Formats: sequence, structure tokens, C-alpha cells
Amino acid sequence: MNSKMILFQGDSITDVFRDRENDESLGNGYPLLTAAALGFEAPGAYRFINRGVSGDKIEEVYARRNADIFELQPDYMSLLIGVNDVWHRLNSGITLDLAQFERTYDALLCELREKLPQTKLMLLEPFVLRGTGTDDCAQMPDRFSVFSKNVRDVAAVVRALAQRHALVFVPLQEAFDNAAKIAAPSYWLSDGVHPTCFGHELIKRAWLNAFAASF
Repeated sequence: MNSKMILFQGDSITDVFRDRENDESLGNGYPLLTAAALGFEAPGAYRFINRGVSGDKIEEVYARRNADIFELQPDYMSLLIGVNDVWHRLNSGITLDLAQFERTYDALLCELREKLPQTKLMLLEPFVLRGTGTDDCAQMPDRFSVFSKNVRDVAAVVRALAQRHALVFVPLQEAFDNAAKIAAPSYWLSDGVHPTCFGHELIKRAWLNAFAASF
């Protein structure tokens, strides 16, 4: 059986402590949960690779596109990126350049469509909840409102790019908002950004639903 490759791309939410020296290592998050579910239902049908890198913003994903995307030639790829483009700049007091984010993301997608036209793409929506990493503080009393607005602006760009390129968009913010009405935000995202095991299960279910409905 020729297994089809599924590539998970993104930042720490995708990385989740994967072993960089072992391509079979999927980390401890939604890529592992997703692979377990698909691999159980269709043994041997897919090969799973996780190339998420903790701390990455869209420009880092773009910079490593050759080794971590093009050379792998995946049959399917999902990309979850964008929260660090907000978080890192906010922590440094730098204003988010939304237009630059869109240009870089769009350039990546254009190259993907040119070099890997057979690869089926899923773009996952960045998300945020209140938490220790996102909440208001003495230095920035309106921190969460700014954080949340910026992440939602980035998410809107990702959604628009998915529409522009006719790609699958996987919504996540509303799912986390609804989940936070059932249990505290920290139950789902440990610091407002990084998922707990329950948050990773939420992403996995959204991922699988989109995959089943689209391919």
C-alpha cells in the first residue's frame, strides 16, 4: 500500500515537544491525536509528519518552506500559524503589521500551488482565550482586548486567503469560545494560547471533520 503523507505545519501548538531527530515523532498534541484516529480507522493508508516549530511566525514558516514543505511533497498539509505574529510583537511593544502577515502568507500559498499543485491544503484558524499569557496587566490594562482583536484580525486574513485560493478553512475560535462557556478558559488553553489535552482534542475533532468533509 502506498501511504499518503499528511504534513502538520505550524508553531508550538503544532510542535508540542516533538523529537526533531525522529520523523515518526508527532509531539503530544493534536497531530498525534489526529494520526491516532485516522491511523486506527485506515491502517497504513497515511503517513504522518509533524514539522511544527515552537515560536514560529509566518515569516519563519516561509523561510523553512523548502526543507519542511516542498522537499517532503505531502499529499495533504494543514497549517496553523498566526498567534505568535500577535503575541511576540505585543510583548515587544510592536504593532502588528497585518498587511505584511497577509503578503507573506499569500506568497507561501502561491508557491505551494505552483510547486505542489497536487497537495491538498487546510488552513486552521488562529485562536485565543483569556489566560495568564493574554490577560490584562499593569503595564497594559487593555491587553486582552488588543490581543483578541489582533488574533481575530489575523484569523480574518487566513479565512480570506483560504477563500482566495479555494482552500479548506478550519474554524477554531468559535469552538473555543463555546467551550469556554462550559468550562474555564484554562481548561482548554493553559495560558490563553497553548491547548491543554482537552484543547488539543477540540482541534483534532475540528481537523477531522474538515478533512472528512473536504477530501
